[in-house]
Amino acid sequence: MRQIILDCDPGLDDAVAIMMALGASEKIEILGITTVAGNVGLDAVYQNARNLCSLAGREDIPVFQGCPHSIMGKHVRAAEVHGSDGVGGVILPSSTREHDVMHSVDFIVDTCMNAEDKSITICPTGPMTNLAVALIKAPEIEEKIREIVFMGGVAFGPGNCTPAAEFNIFADPHAAQIVIQTDIPKVMMGLDVTHQTPCTDDRLNELKAIGTEPANAIAAMMEAYRRLVMSRDHGQNDCMMHDPCVIAYLLEPDLFSGRHYYVEVDTHDGVSHGRTLADGLSVSKKAPNVKIMEKIDDEGFYQLLYKSLRDLG
Repeated sequence: MRQIILDCDPGLDDAVAIMMALGASEKIEILGITTVAGNVGLDAVYQNARNLCSLAGREDIPVFQGCPHSIMGKHVRAAEVHGSDGVGGVILPSSTREHDVMHSVDFIVDTCMNAEDKSITICPTGPMTNLAVALIKAPEIEEKIREIVFMGGVAFGPGNCTPAAEFNIFADPHAAQIVIQTDIPKVMMGLDVTHQTPCTDDRLNELKAIGTEPANAIAAMMEAYRRLVMSRDHGQNDCMMHDPCVIAYLLEPDLFSGRHYYVEVDTHDGVSHGRTLADGLSVSKKAPNVKIMEKIDDEGFYQLLYKSLRDLG
C-alpha cells in the first residue's frame, strides 16, 4: 500500500490521474490532495479537485489550496489546452465537503513530520511550487519521503510549452530545481514517455463503454481535451495521458522502463529557460539523481486505466 500526497493542478489529464488513483484504493492510500496554480488559476484547480472527489464518491479525501503562483511570481497557464475552467467545460457534481482551511504546504509538512521515515510518496503532476516551499520551510521532511514520482520535463526531445521546455517545469523552474537537487529518490515521467500514450478513437470508445458516471465524465473530458489540443495543434491529435502515468507507475511499475541520469533545470532567462537538462552521456561525472522513464507499455497502461475506472464504480 502506497501512502501518497497527490499534488496537482486539474487540468484534464490531472483529472484522469485523480480518478485513477481513487479507483485503486487497494494499492494506494491518498492522504490528501494538494492543489497549485498551473493549468488554470488556484481557485479553479482547487474546486475541480474537490468536485472530482465528489464525482468519485470520495469526499472523505481532504483537498487543500496551495501556492497561487510560481516562486518567482510568474503566471503561466494552459487554458487553451484545458479550457478556461480546467476541465474542458464538463459539468462536475459540486462538492459538499467543508473546506479544508490548511495550506497545501503546511499539509505536506505536517503529514510528513508525523509519518515514519521513508513512508510518504509525493506525486506532483503540476508545477512543483508547493513541494519546493515545503522543503524550504522544513528540510527535515526529506527523511520522511520514500519517493517523488512527478510528471514534468523532457530529457531527449522537444518541449510542449517552448521548444526547450515542458509546461510543468517551465511554470516554475526554480521550484523544480529545488526538488530535483534533493537526495530523495525521484522518478520523472516526462514527455519522453508520456507522448507514447495517445488517446485514440478506439481508446476513447473503450472509456465510454465502461458506462459509469465517473467514466462517462472522464470520456467527456477526453473528448474536450482532444478538441482543444487539435484546435491548437492544427488538427494533430496530441491528446496524451501525461499525468496518469504517475499513478500507473505506482500501480504497475513494470509497465515502464528507464535509466538513472543526472538532471538539473535551467533557471536562467533565455531560450532554454525551464529545460530539464539530462546528462545522457555522463560527461559531468555527477551522480545520477533522477530515474527518467523512457518507454511504456501503452496498451497495458490503458488496460490499467480502464480497470481503475471500473473498480471506482
